[in-house]
Amino acid sequence: MERYETTVDVAGPWSLRTGKRFWEEFAPAAIAADDEPDALHARFLGERDWTAVSARIVQQGATAGIEVSGGGDLVAAAEQVARFLSLDVDATAWPEVGERDPVIASAQRSLPGYRPCGFHSPYEAAAWCVLSQRSRIPEAARLRRQLIAEFGHEGAFPAPGDLIRAIENESISLPGRKTEYLAAVAVAAFEGLLDGAYLRALPEEQARRELLSVKGIGPFAADLVLIRGANTQDILPLAERRLHAEIAYLYGPDVTLADASEAWRPFRSWAAVHLRALGEHRTGEMSRRDP
Repeated sequence: MERYETTVDVAGPWSLRTGKRFWEEFAPAAIAADDEPDALHARFLGERDWTAVSARIVQQGATAGIEVSGGGDLVAAAEQVARFLSLDVDATAWPEVGERDPVIASAQRSLPGYRPCGFHSPYEAAAWCVLSQRSRIPEAARLRRQLIAEFGHEGAFPAPGDLIRAIENESISLPGRKTEYLAAVAVAAFEGLLDGAYLRALPEEQARRELLSVKGIGPFAADLVLIRGANTQDILPLAERRLHAEIAYLYGPDVTLADASEAWRPFRSWAAVHLRALGEHRTGEMSRRDP
């Protein structure tokens, strides 16, 4: 097994501890709590070659130390780590959003240094969307753990090719149309559509159209794949009902999401994730978090 280490200069506010705390409680793809509070450990599937990767991330001031190990392209895997932790985003202008919007300023104070993170890749985000359709979050999380145990490699989510073969061999049987939709997601990933760098490079509307072309991916799922899978920083979730409710609660019933979000540019995704996190804390839903 090979090992690769690199450092990333993180521009703008960042707290590894804050991000780690939220990820440990992120039910769709939670990481396990450990005895090393100043380091984050992750096990994931590298997008470049679909091999399992182990990662350890530490913070030293404004610098992230990333150590990855595995049998594939570890340079690409380290870049993927930086992306799924939003460490590759220049957030020096993020505090200015709070200066324009007092609600966001309150969220920033409550979540100091928080950078949105969630899924290791758009592929894993899309797979979660399929597993969670018409299912409660604990049940979807159980299905995800089962897929990892039966078809994954060393604790990482199953590679697209492995899922496709298992489905063709009828080794996977999921409720409703989940098996069919999961196969479509695996094919899309195998063909390169669910690649983080690719989706980030596309104009927003084109990215949405391409995601909606995958069977089983609807508007809500497309938002989640772009925002919590590709970790784009400035896409506004359009189909998230809870966010609309949060806007009404925080800004007043006459303020729309479109109105409030104008002050959030170029960090509309970040602002939306912060408001959802605040709402979950307020309502006591942190341990039952959904995307």
